[in-house]
Amino acid sequence: MIEVPSPLRLRLDSDALVANWRWLAGQSGSAACGAAIKADGYSLGAREVMRHLVAAGCRDFFVATWREAAALMPLPEGVSLSVLHGVGMSDMIAARTLPARPVLNSVEQVQRWRAAGEGRPCDVMVDTGMNRLGLRVDEAMGGALYGLSIETLLSHLASADEDSEQNARQLTAFRTIRQSIPARRYSLANSAGICLGADYAFDVTRPGIALYGGTPRGEARGHIRQVVYPETRVLQVRNLRQGETVGYNATWTAKRESRIAVANMGYADGYLRCHAGAGHAMWQAHDLPLIGRVSMDLIAFDASDAEPVAEGDWLALDYDLTSVSAKSGLSQYELLTGLGARFERRWT
Repeated sequence: MIEVPSPLRLRLDSDALVANWRWLAGQSGSAACGAAIKADGYSLGAREVMRHLVAAGCRDFFVATWREAAALMPLPEGVSLSVLHGVGMSDMIAARTLPARPVLNSVEQVQRWRAAGEGRPCDVMVDTGMNRLGLRVDEAMGGALYGLSIETLLSHLASADEDSEQNARQLTAFRTIRQSIPARRYSLANSAGICLGADYAFDVTRPGIALYGGTPRGEARGHIRQVVYPETRVLQVRNLRQGETVGYNATWTAKRESRIAVANMGYADGYLRCHAGAGHAMWQAHDLPLIGRVSMDLIAFDASDAEPVAEGDWLALDYDLTSVSAKSGLSQYELLTGLGARFERRWT
């Protein structure tokens, strides 16, 4: 098979990933610190993320679907894997076969697992205010979970990234549940929840975005390191006369004679049109502003002040998640999970 190089790559910093997990583990106190690796490890590659974090000491992992769980087989020894979306009718073969636990989210899922799960342990999600997935509190405390072997009982914070009164209400509700429903472990805090303090940690924390370089709250600022560095190759350098325009709908006009670096990347790769007017790339310490519209596969940068840039050179995109989120209007989650399959992923 011919190996064809990609004109797009993600440089992924394994030291930063591990350092982020260790900081989150320290903030989790006596609770075990797990890792959410759904959406293919927030697009970094779930198997590689798991490998690096297992080597650092992480043992609890969370994915969304059974297809994601199957892609991680065989699991490293001693690893616990939970499937957050539970068990639908079509999931039962995978749920009974794979060494992973369903997170049961409804009375129907509980009944399905009780009937076909052969007494195997499960996890359970109880909704304390998100109104997304999970049994209602009255359902969970009204006997619906009787007889289950619950490994981890979870809930999910809806507003932990804000100083919201909802956080305290959910904490109070979860404490009540903990006193009423037996389970081996209890888990409430995501990345932002870890930053709220030890009261939210319980037995297991489930960080996601902060592992990958996102800043969930101000308390994490200065502690979380950037992990993902997208890079794109220059396809062509063009010389423009003053007054000439670039891209669809001629949204950028050269105010002087200019040199434009056209690069192999676009909204098909997750670099969306909202970056126009705010995006930047770096080349040998030169800042190259993004100009014109973002196309499906192409973007253009003003390289007028970076004279040596040429076809084949690699440009490093500005991709600090906090600042790029503020400039683009995209969430830090969207910035990561939208990065497409055409990127070659290189761990350093």
